[in-house]
Amino acid sequence: MKKKKSRIEQFIRWYKKLQISKSPQMNLVWGFFLYTLVGFVLLSLPIFHKTSVGLLDNLFISTSAISTTGLVTVSLYDSYNFFGQLIVMALFQIGGIGYMTLTTYYLLFTTRNISAWHNKILGAEFTMPKAIKIKDFLKSVVVFTVVMEVLGAICFFIAFRQSGMETLKAIWFSIFHSVSAFCTAGFGLFNDSFEGYSDSVFVNTIISVLAIAGSLGFIVITDLWYRISGRSKKISFTTKIITYGFVVLLGLGTLLVYASEPSIQNSDSKLTESFFQAMTAMTTVGFNTIPTGGLSLPILLLVIFLMYIGASPSGTAGGMKITTLTAMISILKSRLFGQREITFLNRIIPFERLYVATSTFILYTSIIFLFTFLLTYTERFELRQILFEVASSLGTVGLSTGITGELSDLGKGLVILLMFIGRVGVLTFGFALLERKSKTSLEIIKDDLAV
Repeated sequence: MKKKKSRIEQFIRWYKKLQISKSPQMNLVWGFFLYTLVGFVLLSLPIFHKTSVGLLDNLFISTSAISTTGLVTVSLYDSYNFFGQLIVMALFQIGGIGYMTLTTYYLLFTTRNISAWHNKILGAEFTMPKAIKIKDFLKSVVVFTVVMEVLGAICFFIAFRQSGMETLKAIWFSIFHSVSAFCTAGFGLFNDSFEGYSDSVFVNTIISVLAIAGSLGFIVITDLWYRISGRSKKISFTTKIITYGFVVLLGLGTLLVYASEPSIQNSDSKLTESFFQAMTAMTTVGFNTIPTGGLSLPILLLVIFLMYIGASPSGTAGGMKITTLTAMISILKSRLFGQREITFLNRIIPFERLYVATSTFILYTSIIFLFTFLLTYTERFELRQILFEVASSLGTVGLSTGITGELSDLGKGLVILLMFIGRVGVLTFGFALLERKSKTSLEIIKDDLAV
């Protein structure tokens, strides 16, 4: 017994040394990979199944959950029993708020101290303005998540009971969908998502409030708390950009869907359905109230664009992020007007932020192109369907034109990798693969390049 205990302690010490020796980005990648692996092993156990589920499908569901994507190759409700569904919910809860968050919050709560190692990893996992302290940020993440998910579950329970659902089923469905909506996970226990509630303003409102609250991000929540509590006299520039950008894109998206989507022109809930379709793409929550595969080509491209942009950094949403789009627009505007500084709303944007934004934009767009190209070889679907699936996977959205379950094994493998990259972040994944501890010194030669 003592030998076994000694071996376990040795393994823990070895693992801690390994963690410290790796970069923060590599730690994040390994952390999410291990959670995905644990989820896959648990979901592969027959005791959690209603019907037989293949190993690749279990891996797909586990990755989709930890990445808060919501794409599924099998029906979640028909394939897994209550405990299997509970495992899936636990995975997207961890994925939604970040796998390091609860651990670090526990350390903060018990020791009131966070190590430099934890600070580095949290800095890699969450992009934050320098004005926000990590301790305040962590508290806002945990408290706000609990409050919103509890309120969401209560509201869902009222809505489901009003629709005639039995009490015990309504309790479980309420908790599951509240967590899924706030974490913008897109996992549902209805096989048609929320198409059966397309005319329910109450249900649409619950999902929208939860998804917007989660996707706007914990930066905004922490910033607002600073303002309300008097710790700050003004709202930060980052919060303003996130809020303005989100409102403008959501408004334009709703207007375009409302004005030009043929499938909803005769609907009595036209405005509700238009808003929900734009909202679900921007927040990357992934629920739908109208069949996504039935959307017209222009609106399908609009949804792809909204999924591509996403919402806020350090929130539960995926996508390239509104702040990245803002930085790219700022670079273009400043270049066209011949300005020496890169500015937006009369504020100079630091070059280190511009470098990150430019790198993210190039890498994110390149990955979409590359995986679309690869899937055109492995699959026999239309280009618009493949592009939509790729944008949804990398943006961790979960919307689909209906091809997910029909993908080949190789196609499923590519989508699994896309969802994983989308959750850890394209730059984080790139750093983890390419960063080296020891950098060889190369001679730097100054030269010119015509552009």
